[in-house]
Amino acid sequence: ISSGYLHYSTESKLLDCIEEELLAKYEMQLLEKENSGCVALLRDDKTEDLGRMYKLFSRIPKGKEPMAKLLSKHIESEGMALVNECNERAQTLKAEAASKPKTKASRAERRNMESTETVFVKKLIKLHDKYLHYVQGCFENDSLFHKGLKEAFENFCDKQVANSTSAEMLATFCDNLLKKGSGEKLSGDSIEDTFEKIVKLLAYVSDKDLFAEFYRKKLSKRLLFDRSANEDHERSMLARLKQQCGAQFTSKMEGMVTDLQLAKDTQARFVEYLDNNPEKKPPIDLTVNVLTTGFWPTYKFVELSLPRPMAQGIEIFKEFYDLRTKHRRLTWIFTLGNCQIKANLAKKFDLNMNTMQAACLLLFNSEEKLSYSEVRDRLNLPEEDVLRLLHSLSCSKYKLLVKDPPGKTISKKDHFELNTKFTDRMARIRVPLPPLEEKKKILEDVDKDRRYAIDAAVVRTMKARKVLKHNELMTEVVTQLSQMFKPEVKMIKRRIEDLIAREYLERDENNSNVFKYLA
Repeated sequence: ISSGYLHYSTESKLLDCIEEELLAKYEMQLLEKENSGCVALLRDDKTEDLGRMYKLFSRIPKGKEPMAKLLSKHIESEGMALVNECNERAQTLKAEAASKPKTKASRAERRNMESTETVFVKKLIKLHDKYLHYVQGCFENDSLFHKGLKEAFENFCDKQVANSTSAEMLATFCDNLLKKGSGEKLSGDSIEDTFEKIVKLLAYVSDKDLFAEFYRKKLSKRLLFDRSANEDHERSMLARLKQQCGAQFTSKMEGMVTDLQLAKDTQARFVEYLDNNPEKKPPIDLTVNVLTTGFWPTYKFVELSLPRPMAQGIEIFKEFYDLRTKHRRLTWIFTLGNCQIKANLAKKFDLNMNTMQAACLLLFNSEEKLSYSEVRDRLNLPEEDVLRLLHSLSCSKYKLLVKDPPGKTISKKDHFELNTKFTDRMARIRVPLPPLEEKKKILEDVDKDRRYAIDAAVVRTMKARKVLKHNELMTEVVTQLSQMFKPEVKMIKRRIEDLIAREYLERDENNSNVFKYLA
C-alpha cells in the first residue's frame, strides 16, 4: 500500500522512522500489556493475533527476542503449574488411600484409574504439542522461538513429580503403551505418533541414562515374560531412541530383542534334540532362554537346591548345550523362572508360579510337615528369600500352605504343611511373588555407571591434552557427558582425586591447579 503513496527514494527511510517511533520505543509496553500483550494472547490462544504480532515486531532490529523470552517464561509457568498440580494430586490420592479402609477395587475401576505419572506425561505431551504448533505456525518455525520452547521444557522437565523423575515416568509410560493388557489401547498410527512425541520430550530430560536403565529393565520384563504386545512396535521405539540419542544408547536394548529370538532358536533345537534322543527326555517339560549376560540387566543369583525332576531337566539341557558350545558357562537365574504345576487339593488346580515358589511347594510332596529352618536348609536360600516365599504361599491371597501358628507374618519358629483343603472358584491360578524393590537398585546401577563414564571422560581428555588446568578439564568433561546426564561438580572432583590415587593423573608440582597425564 505504501508504494502507491510514498516515493521510492524516501519509502524505506519513512518506514524505518515509523517503526522506530511506534514499535521500537514502546516494544516492551506493547508486549507486556495486560489484555493485549504477548502473554495475554498466549493465554487466550489467539493464534492469528500472535502471528500478526510476530510479523510486526520482526520488522525492527532484535524485535523478536523479547517475544521469544515471554513465550519461554509463559511455557515454563504452565509447566510448573502442571508439576504442582500432579504433586497435589499424588498427595490427595495418598491421603485418601490412608483414610479409607482397604477394599479391593473392581476390574473396571482399576482399568479407569490412571496413575499420577501417566496423567502427568499425557498432559506434558499435550502442552508440548500446543506450543510446538504455535512455534511452527504463529512464529514461522523461527529458531529463536524453538530455543525458547526448548529452554522452558528443560527447566521443568527435570523436576520431581510424585517422588519420580521425568526419566522414570517416561519409561513407565512407554511400558504401559508396549505391554499386553495395559489400559492404553491405541491404533498403530496413534501409537507411532505417541512414540515420536515421547522421544521429543526425552530430548529435554537431562538424565537420559536414567531413562535408558528404567526402559531396559521394563523391556527385559516384557520380553522374558512374554508381555510385549507387538514386536514391531518395540523395534520402532528403539529405532526412534537410536535416532535421537545415538547407537550406543540402544545397543544393549537391541541386543536383548535379538537375543530372545536366538534363545527361541536354541529352544527349538533342544526340542529337536529330545525328539531324536527319546531316552534323554526329562521328567518335566522344560523351556530355557539362553541369554547373553552383557545385554541384560543384572539379576540376583541364588544357589537354589532344585527338586529332582527339575535338576534332571537342567542336567539334560547342559549336555545338549555343551555339544554346541564347550567354552560357555551357563548361570541359572531361578528368580526369573516360571513353573506350571498340577495340584490335587480339594479339587484339581493348574498353578502358575515362580520357580523358587514351585521348589518350595514341591518339598511337601514327600513331607507332611516342615519347620521354617528345614525349608530354608532344603532350598539352600538366604533368609530374606525364604521369608518372601513362605509368606506368598501361606499368608497372601492363595494359602497353599497352612502355617502353625496362624498369622500374617512369618516367624523362624513356624511350621508348615500342605493345605489339602485349599479351594478357589478358578481352576487356573497365578500365585504372585511380591517383587523386590527395584528402583533403589536401578539408581545405584546408574550411579556406578556414571562414575565409570566420568573416569573414562577424564582419562580420554587428559590422554589427548597431556597437561590441563582444572577449570578446562571440568568444562571438557561436562561437555562430553552432557548428552547423557549432567555430572555434578563434586562428583567430577571426587573421580579426579580417585584417578590421582590410582596414578592415572598427577598434580603439577608448581601449580596444584594443573593436572598432568601419566602414561
